[in-house]
Amino acid sequence: MLGIEARGFILGAPVAVLLGAGFLPARKPGKLPWKTIRESYALEYGTDALEAHNDACAAGSRVLIVDDVLATGGTAEAAGKLVRKLGGELLGWSFLLELRFLHGRSKLDGAEVHSLVVK
Repeated sequence: MLGIEARGFILGAPVAVLLGAGFLPARKPGKLPWKTIRESYALEYGTDALEAHNDACAAGSRVLIVDDVLATGGTAEAAGKLVRKLGGELLGWSFLLELRFLHGRSKLDGAEVHSLVVK
C-alpha cells in the first residue's frame, strides 16, 4: 500500500493493516531519512516531486496507491511512476473523491482507478 503525503497516510495505513499489507509513504522531497528515489511532476504553477525509500518494496511487490482526491492526476501519476521505478507491480489507484471535470484519470494508465465519491 502506498499512501501519498499526507491524507493518503490517513486513508492508506488503516487499509494496509486490514489487508495485512505493508505501507509505503510517498513524501515531499527531503522528508524521508535514508536513500530515496524521486519523481517530479508538473503543477499548474510550477513543479513538485514525490520521494520514496529506494528499498521500500521488493521487485514484483503488488502495490495499491491511496490518496484523498484525484484532481488533475499529476501527483497520482508520479506515485505510479515511483512504484514502477522500485520494481513494484502497480495494481491501481484508490481515491476518496474524484473531480472528474479535471480529467485526472486520463493520466493514470495501465492500472485500475477507483473512487468512492465522484463530482
